[in-house]
Order: sequence, then structure tokens, then C-alpha cells
Amino acid sequence: MGEMSEVGRLVLLGAPLGNPADASARFREVLAVADVVAAEDTRRLTRLARDLDVTVPGRIVSYFEGNEERRTPELAEVLTAGYTVALVTDGGMPSVSDPGYRLVRAALDAGVPVTAAPGPSAVTTALALSGLPCDRFCFEGFLPRTPGARRSRLRALAAEDRTLVFFEAPHRITGALADLAEAFGRDRPAALCRELTKTYEEVVRRPLGELAEWAAEGDPRGEITLVVAGAPATPAVRPDDETLRAAVAEREAAGLSRRDAITEVATAYGLRRREVYAVVHS
Repeated sequence: MGEMSEVGRLVLLGAPLGNPADASARFREVLAVADVVAAEDTRRLTRLARDLDVTVPGRIVSYFEGNEERRTPELAEVLTAGYTVALVTDGGMPSVSDPGYRLVRAALDAGVPVTAAPGPSAVTTALALSGLPCDRFCFEGFLPRTPGARRSRLRALAAEDRTLVFFEAPHRITGALADLAEAFGRDRPAALCRELTKTYEEVVRRPLGELAEWAAEGDPRGEITLVVAGAPATPAVRPDDETLRAAVAEREAAGLSRRDAITEVATAYGLRRREVYAVVHS
């Protein structure tokens, strides 16, 4: 490592999603001067540095989901010793559904400055390409892996009026789209963005029902970002008490606690939770 200073520095690097040409000048500069580069995949970083014709003189260490908890204290010691640590994931910004949050928190708690060399983002890239409203959006990251938990989460999001952005794994995308179509309605507009900035980039814009059928037939591969339109505005008509009780009972029968069922129903109908609670317990 190079000569240390009194205070170290953590630099978050926004990595290309797939096309090396998207790497910024600052990205290259930081790679060339950092004392330590913590990479989600060291082999992928080595290939990227070679493509960018950048020599990485610092020590390269792995920093991924499997060792993030153990390695964070080690990197925090390097930072507090006065060295510069660069953090890079396989694509996009660290901490955004990728390793990074623990190290950022540890650095801040130790009084170490944290900065970033901003770069590509799958979230905003997919939003811009989707053709859906981008002025207000909600990033949900990865949905729960198990079908029951996923359906419960989607029911809670069904009334969200902002555009929604999800990440999803290829082997779960067919099931996720089927559950989305059921929870949000088959006609809700959506866009599946696959392999962004790469050779086989593809954006499929269809209603959720058609998109679910397309995925079931085509078995899409690669890294997937899914953009779904927010819930359409509905007249503020309060359902009668019996309808509210039935809606809560239905969710309880599906496995939700009464508390969570009441919360979902209140959200779905735009009511205060205590109002639904009073109806159910009356």
C-alpha cells in the first residue's frame, strides 16, 4: 500500500453494467490510486481493469455477500489507519442491492470520509427505457424468494401509485411476473429490461399478464430489472364495513397476521389503519 495519511477515505465506485466504455474518468482514476480495492468479484474487476487499460497498484480483496460481515472490520481498520479504500461491485453503485452498506456504516461510525465516483445505475437506466412515468418512483430491490412471502409483499404494494422498480433473478422471473399480474392486475403496464448496456440488451414493454406469458414461453436469461406502472388513481369511495371485514378475513386466511391484514386493507383502500381496526373489532 502507498503512503498513509492521517485520515483514510472510502470511495464508492459506480461500475459499468456491462459495457466497459461506460466507466467514468474518475472511476479509472480511483482504481489507479487506491491503496485497497474491495471488489464483489475480483476476477471480474481484473477483466474490467484490463479492458480499461488501467493498472491497479493497490491490493485487491474480495468483498461479497458471503464475506461482507467478516471483512468489514478488516477494511475499517485499513481506513482508520489512513489508507484509501475503493469499493466496487459487479455493476452499478455499491449498497444498492449489492454489498456496501456495512462498510459505509462502519466508515462513518469511525469518522472516515465517504465519497463516490458516480456511475451507471440499472435502476435509473431501466426507468428511462421503460416508457413509464419516471417523475416519482419506488425502488423495491429483490422480491422475497419464497412464493408466499412474495405474494404478501406484492399485495401490500398493489395500491402504490408510484412507478415500481424491481430486480429479479432469471430463475424466479416467471413466478414473480405471474404473482405481479395476479396482485396488480393483468392490464398494469410494465417493462422487463434484460442485459442492460450489453450485447443482447432487450426491453420488453407489455401489460403484466402478457409479460408473464412471454416469460413463461421464452425463459429470459441474464440480469433483469423490472419496471411496473403505479396503481391508477381511483375514486375515493369508502367500502362498507362488511367489505372491509371480508377483505381482512381473506388476508388472514392467506396466512397474514390480523395486524398485517388490517394494514394491507387500509393501504389498499386509502384509509387510516385505526379506522379499519375499529371496523374489524366492532
